[in-house]
Amino acid sequence: MLDTRNATAVALAEAANAAGFAPSIHNTQPWRWRVLPDRLQLFADRDRQLTATDPGGQLMMLSCGTALHHARLAFEAKGRTVDVRYLPDPAQPDLLAEITPTGSIEVSPEAMRLVQMMRTRHTDRRPLADEAIPESARAAMTRAAAGLARLHILTTEQVIDLAEAASRAQAVEADDPRIRAELAYWTSRNAPAGTGLPADVLPARAPQTTIPARDFGQPGTLPIGAGHDKAAVYCILYGDDDEPGSWLRAGEALSAVWLTATAAGVCVVPLSATIEVATTRATLRRLLAGLGYPYLVVRCGIADGAHAGPAHTPRIPAAQTVDVSAVRAPDTTRGSR
Repeated sequence: MLDTRNATAVALAEAANAAGFAPSIHNTQPWRWRVLPDRLQLFADRDRQLTATDPGGQLMMLSCGTALHHARLAFEAKGRTVDVRYLPDPAQPDLLAEITPTGSIEVSPEAMRLVQMMRTRHTDRRPLADEAIPESARAAMTRAAAGLARLHILTTEQVIDLAEAASRAQAVEADDPRIRAELAYWTSRNAPAGTGLPADVLPARAPQTTIPARDFGQPGTLPIGAGHDKAAVYCILYGDDDEPGSWLRAGEALSAVWLTATAAGVCVVPLSATIEVATTRATLRRLLAGLGYPYLVVRCGIADGAHAGPAHTPRIPAAQTVDVSAVRAPDTTRGSR
């Protein structure tokens, strides 16, 4: 049991618990936390890395970055400032970050609103409504990424290039039996409890969209309408280099963009297939005119209100991802007679 007399440890554990709502590739949730008396440590969990789809672990780092941002935001919403050390110990490559509380700030309504969005946010893979995203929402999403990564909104011509790259990536991955097997595992009941993509979050049929949706190898049960993605905005999340720390910060940017979009009534779908294939990732870099390294493609739009949206994906219980052994209450029963 957590020692509730240590207020800092309690706040650290609560932040780690809140991070469990973060998005991750195929809902693998490839992170674990260690609560220490004065700081919170974030580790990569290699047991939930997609070794065929993501052998280099970049998308695992991106996923862990979303959890890191969720934890930081949970502190901000409680009026606490923190210091984050990225990749603090070369001898522990799976130790990705340390969060240390540093002081107090006034709680902002924006932070409170974004924390509320953690439980609201979900991935809606259905076709979109024929309604443009308000310019104010686009600007807010771009600002949300600033300082962590950058968001490039694709032009109409670039969306056509993206469609070709996405189709090519789909074909490459369809020919790889290891990737097909990995995808089948994470969309089946064999995935670890609390993880993966259940049938009710996957479309019952392939939507007719400009950018092909990921082929999960089998249809889901989520009903979809006859809509398209004509009103969608496609973006590339990118940064200055291809280093692990930058992928981690890109994950923080993704979390900030996604929560900001959710608060504005905009749904976000991450599209990682073109990142997973080397040749199509090179295409994305050309779309950026060589000004940066692409980390993820995202589709943004207004959800189709004619049909009920998908369920939320399952979550691993916090007791399995948050280690509080270092701050447990002392066992006062020992030594008693």
